[in-house]
Amino acid sequence: MMTLYGYWRSTAAYRVRIALNLKGISAEHVSVHLVKDGGQQHMADYVAKNPAHLVPSLELEDGIVLTQSLAIIDYLEAVQPDPALLPSDPIARAKVLAAAHVVAMDIHPVNNLRVVAHLADEFGADADAKRQWMCHWMAKGFTALEQMVERDTKFAFGDTPSLADICIVAQYYNARRWGLDLTAYPRLTEIEETCLALPAFAAAKPEAQPDAQS
Repeated sequence: MMTLYGYWRSTAAYRVRIALNLKGISAEHVSVHLVKDGGQQHMADYVAKNPAHLVPSLELEDGIVLTQSLAIIDYLEAVQPDPALLPSDPIARAKVLAAAHVVAMDIHPVNNLRVVAHLADEFGADADAKRQWMCHWMAKGFTALEQMVERDTKFAFGDTPSLADICIVAQYYNARRWGLDLTAYPRLTEIEETCLALPAFAAAKPEAQPDAQS
């Protein structure tokens, strides 16, 4: 069985959990606490698996370790193509990828835990300044996404969930955590509601994980 190293609050790990569930792929879940013990992602045995000191990591049955959530999901898509998370049509595929990348490449890198910690340690950012930072970058990304997704479909692009839906739902969790006002994004909120009604999404929610903390 595969082993997924993650953390309940990690939106990147959340993405992979959703993809695994949608594809019906079983994996043992091992918690890597991003705060306890100075951050377990920095421990030597874990860094040997993931030199970037990040979660998630997916260890395959033969011991090969894959890192980076979108790369892991791409692997899952290759070995278990059904249900597809990316359309076969090149234009449709590019649109789904573009939406997913707004989250994974525009929003998430500057909303990462280590970035917020650096803002506090090096620039004296207090709790309110950190919240404003997080919400600023999420708002920019969500404003674009609200226009990018399709209007008359069940999910972000079409009538089945895609990589775009996975990324949006995971980032929405972070948005709610940091108190971003989501009223300007009715279509994204509708997509989140539709997705979370599916067992594959609901079971992947951070608060449903064994290592979740109140």
